[in-house]
Amino acid sequence: MKAVRFHQYGGPEVLAIEDIAKPAPGPGQVRIAVKAAGVNPIDWKLRAGYMHAMMPIAMPAGSGFDAAGIVDAVGEGVSGVAVGDAVFGKGIDTMAEYAVLQEWAAKPQGLSFEEAAGYAVAVETATRIIAEVGVKPGETLLVSGAAGGVGSAVIQLAKAAGIRTIGTASAAKHDYLRSLGATPTTYGPGLADRVAALAPQGVQAALDIAGSGVIPELVAITGDASKVLSISDLSAPQHGAKTSFEPMDAALASKALAGAASLFNAGAFQLPVEQTFPLDRIAAAHELSAQGHVTGRLVITLN
Repeated sequence: MKAVRFHQYGGPEVLAIEDIAKPAPGPGQVRIAVKAAGVNPIDWKLRAGYMHAMMPIAMPAGSGFDAAGIVDAVGEGVSGVAVGDAVFGKGIDTMAEYAVLQEWAAKPQGLSFEEAAGYAVAVETATRIIAEVGVKPGETLLVSGAAGGVGSAVIQLAKAAGIRTIGTASAAKHDYLRSLGATPTTYGPGLADRVAALAPQGVQAALDIAGSGVIPELVAITGDASKVLSISDLSAPQHGAKTSFEPMDAALASKALAGAASLFNAGAFQLPVEQTFPLDRIAAAHELSAQGHVTGRLVITLN
């Protein structure tokens, strides 16, 4: 099969498409013929070596964690899914014609493979960080950098749980945030005043999605560093805030994916695809993701 690989850390130019053997599903896993695969910031951060201390990888390495496709092999102990089923989920090295998933859910009939391909990492991350920051129904959550995939998922999952969200983004993306259910505001100087005007009763928790150096401001806005969490700023603990990088276990993640599918069927969840790329343009997709201005998801299409 064809798969994206790189043999050394570096820029997008180190990515290559190579012919390798198909992976075999292990116990509790399924293999899919990949229809589409989502691009996440972790993909280019790993490729560039930014995560080497935290997540060292053996070379040559593949790329990608999100995918959607058709099950073509089922590992030992797997039930509730069969060859021929359409699924979406999370695995490793998903930028390939075939990939193994350890977390998955059935793809709703009305959900395209392209959109479904971008769900797994965003939904798992959003579900986990909402729980870890301890925000409760009826409270208000501030989301810094809300227009990307994880932020978009946070807004909708929070809304479904009865949590109000205020999301920061450029003015051009405010209508998008409103469409998801958030109250938008701009980032930058004066954020605390703008948030205070939008939430006179205060903000009970804050999430930093973009990693733009706002942790001290988020701590000041919430008044409690323990109610601030970042998935992008490694310096957050220096300010008393939390970080979250450890994924949920596979069973809980699969349950979260099934929940997102149910919300999609109810018309209460979407992760729009900003742009699709063929596999041979994976470097361009990495470059666009690294610019940090994506609304929704970037997706690689296959087959």
